[in-house]
Amino acid sequence: MNQCTGLLFLPPPDHVARLATPDRPMEAGYVLCELGEGHGGVHAGALWDDDANDGAVWACWDGDRRCLAGLPWCPATTGGGDACGLFAGHPAGHSWEVVDPTQEAVLAHLEREHPHPWRRQDGAG
Repeated sequence: MNQCTGLLFLPPPDHVARLATPDRPMEAGYVLCELGEGHGGVHAGALWDDDANDGAVWACWDGDRRCLAGLPWCPATTGGGDACGLFAGHPAGHSWEVVDPTQEAVLAHLEREHPHPWRRQDGAG
């Protein structure tokens, strides 16, 4: 499934912006929704890991409402032991099922332009 195209412009909160220094300014930025398309409801994008609480701080938004939320990681793993990179209880598919079409297009282009010397051109091996 493709990644949601939800986008949030997120200026730093005033209490965080006051911590800025000339060499480390706090700047506004965009947050992309990391959930699968068609998820419905609130969009969400991870901002930073919160290792102390085994989760991350997420920007969550829907229409004009937005908030920051500390959410635990999803406990699901693949058969190979890779963990889901989304929050517990997330809607739609797990992170390994969500594909960013733009990133996939860039990776396909790079593989065509710069094939790995150890990978056969027919895709085998």
